[in-house]
Amino acid sequence: MIFLNGVPFHTHDHISSSSSNENGTLLALMNHPTLVSASESIKAIPERKFKIPEESCPGRLEKSKWVYLFQREYATADPALVDFIGTDEATTCVGFAIRNRKNGITSVAHMDSPNIVDKGLDQMLSSFIDRCLDDDLDVHMIGSFEDSSPDHGSDKSGSESDENLDGHSFSLCSKIIETLMMKEEKFHFQTLCVLAHNTKKDSEGNACPIFNGLVIEMSTGSVIPASFDTTSRCPDEIVRRIRVTSSYEHHKWDGKLLETYNTLTDRFEIAPCRWTWRQERIARRLRDLSDSEVLHLCSTSPSAEAPDFVANERRKWEYLIQHPNWNETFPMEQPRVFKRTADGDWRRC
Repeated sequence: MIFLNGVPFHTHDHISSSSSNENGTLLALMNHPTLVSASESIKAIPERKFKIPEESCPGRLEKSKWVYLFQREYATADPALVDFIGTDEATTCVGFAIRNRKNGITSVAHMDSPNIVDKGLDQMLSSFIDRCLDDDLDVHMIGSFEDSSPDHGSDKSGSESDENLDGHSFSLCSKIIETLMMKEEKFHFQTLCVLAHNTKKDSEGNACPIFNGLVIEMSTGSVIPASFDTTSRCPDEIVRRIRVTSSYEHHKWDGKLLETYNTLTDRFEIAPCRWTWRQERIARRLRDLSDSEVLHLCSTSPSAEAPDFVANERRKWEYLIQHPNWNETFPMEQPRVFKRTADGDWRRC
């Protein structure tokens, strides 16, 4: 069940008869003054950029410890072990966070499809330590933008209408809200900076996200817009990127988020994922495409991707070409385990 300002949120009290119930709950939440104000407050917070050299600079007394999530991954972290948990690179995806007020335990997921929301939310909730249905759970959503087709959105003002809700982003956000409403747990919405609240125009007039990522500060529960780079998206970046696409061919992960991190040990345990020789053949074909062709073929929002999107795709394909047999990466189908070193980096066990 969703709570707002400490009381249960009932859709029929906030939507008009012209809105469908499926879309109406999300629209009512987005238009609620409390969440509108929260979105404006988020926009006033400077984006925190996570980079290893900066985090290690002499001015810092102690290097921050964070857990980073790639697309379709989730992790649950303990404030006694971790300073931040977060994700970025979300265009039509959503950075979704749940924090237990009782103990600060926080779970974050990078949701990329309505198909993983049901099982994914169950995975997140089951990973909480000492959880009970009476716990108050704070919820934050940042990411996605108004990516509906131009034919439907040309006359749109500041708010959504049923005629232009055909983009990837809306269906995902709507599914998350719908699933939370059906749960018995008490979800207190704190941030809903998605869709219209997270959309701007670039220099060419294309819609794109204001923010692509978030972190939760574990000690306070504060949500902060965030971005990472190659040095801070760790450990095991390329293998984890490959899992995103290969998981669609590995039925073990049907409808699920990818398991990544052990809450109790503060270790990354990259769960195995199989890929077929078909992936290697596809990688060889894609490698020969131009950057523009890669963008339009491999992204749901080509005009909104970060400058390193194509380079990251090409690094992934090179790995698949060099390692077409998934058993080389996951011998005996065992996870790849990384432990945090004394200086805050990661070492493979």
